[in-house]
Amino acid sequence: MTDLKSRLGEAVTAAFAAEGVASDKIRVTASDRPDLADFQSNAAMAVAKAHGTNPRDLAGRVAARLEGHADLTSVEVAGPGFINLVVSPASLASRAAEILGDEARRGAEPVEQARRVIIDYAGPNVAKPMHVGHLRSSIIGESLKRLFRFRGDQVWGDAHFGDWGFQMGLLIVACADEGLGTQFMATEGPFPADIPVSLEDLERLYPAAAARAKAEPEFRDRARKATAELQGGHAGYRALWAHFVAVSRSALEREFGALGVTFDLWNGESDADPLMAGMIADLETKGLLVEDAGARVVHVAGPGETRKKKLDDGSVVEVPSPPPLLVVSSEGSAMYGTTDLATILDRRQRIDPELILYVVDERQAEHFEQVFRAARLAGYASDGELEHLGFGTMNGPDGKPFKTRAGGVLKLHDLITTATDKARERLKEARLGDDLAPEAFDDTARKVAVAALKFADLSNARTTSYIFDLDRFISFEGKTGPYLLYQSVRIKSLLRKAGDAVPAGTAIRVDEPAERDLVLTLDAFSGAVADAYDKRMPHLVAEHAYRLAQSFSKFYAACPILGAEDVGVCASRLALSQGTLAQLELALDLLGIATPERM
Repeated sequence: MTDLKSRLGEAVTAAFAAEGVASDKIRVTASDRPDLADFQSNAAMAVAKAHGTNPRDLAGRVAARLEGHADLTSVEVAGPGFINLVVSPASLASRAAEILGDEARRGAEPVEQARRVIIDYAGPNVAKPMHVGHLRSSIIGESLKRLFRFRGDQVWGDAHFGDWGFQMGLLIVACADEGLGTQFMATEGPFPADIPVSLEDLERLYPAAAARAKAEPEFRDRARKATAELQGGHAGYRALWAHFVAVSRSALEREFGALGVTFDLWNGESDADPLMAGMIADLETKGLLVEDAGARVVHVAGPGETRKKKLDDGSVVEVPSPPPLLVVSSEGSAMYGTTDLATILDRRQRIDPELILYVVDERQAEHFEQVFRAARLAGYASDGELEHLGFGTMNGPDGKPFKTRAGGVLKLHDLITTATDKARERLKEARLGDDLAPEAFDDTARKVAVAALKFADLSNARTTSYIFDLDRFISFEGKTGPYLLYQSVRIKSLLRKAGDAVPAGTAIRVDEPAERDLVLTLDAFSGAVADAYDKRMPHLVAEHAYRLAQSFSKFYAACPILGAEDVGVCASRLALSQGTLAQLELALDLLGIATPERM
């Protein structure tokens, strides 16, 4: 089952080849002038000069070879060499029937060769509540996980839990100073099974301890010692740490659940710790680990890869670019990059993935370049197996990363609550959901809120930043998540009035311009999914969902459905409505957006 653009692309390529022209520049795209054609090819203008011919003449010869093609009603040459292609009603009807009958994929093609893929996203931490800074990674990562899985890959979504390092030592000494979990300060058990600290305790203790460590060297040294003893196997600290992890993860799962974000793996930094010593020894054996001002680093820049650096005295020197990866500090501690490198090795041994995607803020680009290069040098990964999918920031009206009015970081729980309250208001203002029971109304409001937040994020290219504007995001008009939910609910209402079922064997008819536009949009789903997958850009699926909703709205306005005088036309249009709903809900599901039944 191939989409029309791909089929026509093959036909056009073959026609050029018959004229002795072969080039990777030969392609077919959706027409820039849908009033004149469905598809077009500008290839003649791109290749004619290299083949010593006139582009319009070449286009004319290619067009002549395409005359009579089974999928086409007409082939015309326009301007300096545009080839305009109009698809026949019969081919559109046939393609629509294929899409409607494909219940699992709705016309989208799977990958030719499935891979084992790990997607690292969200990056939550012990004792730290989720905030808006986690939102983009969580939303984009979840969508990519769904997209890759839909295309046929075996995918593991990994939260890469921040559960190790100095912050654990800070919490341990903070608990000790407050008399919390005193039984866990011993080096031998048994230890209580009851959790000695609450999430509220952790959220209160951590920022206070972090501030105290900056101001009090004695407290900082105690925390460092506790961290070293924890990582060295102190039984009481390990037991207390396990409670920190459990209470934090339980709360995080609730927050992620509210967003429709799930993980297959909750592997933390601690899971890579047992590999650290062996990995460091391996790097040393391979001659990659070198001394540098008391620390031990891996030089990852290639010969001649440098950048200019301005020193404190104003002078400028050439330094390696990217900088060396710091593996062991001058104090003997493993570093952030060391953990990431060991995590790659851990994943290699546990799953042996063919691709690992890291959905992390673009500002971490240099860090991942260092880690990836070190991994390739050490033989832990091959070229093309590690990708950092950086993303822009969610900004406030001032264009800077979003803050609360008080200047703090907004907790994700508070953001979802605010969005849900706003959704309730908008539903009531629009007189939507008036006939719903209270529980159903609240469920719809939550779905509207999540759709607003997710679509606002995913309708932007991953690499760009955007301005947070909840009032605009939660509107039922324009390019928003709530608008798409409203369109899906409207189709469901239509199908309920029709009795839901479309007669078996319904023949699809594509006669009116709005019907053609709708079928061509349905056909474009396969290309949108493939492009989003190849480019790691979920916004391409979001764009398709919006175009599909718009196409259906035009179809609904221009083509009577239940009021159609002809029974066959009515059945055909109901079938197209049913297929549109199915593809729209599938596209939204790939974005992590659930639709309500009524509104």
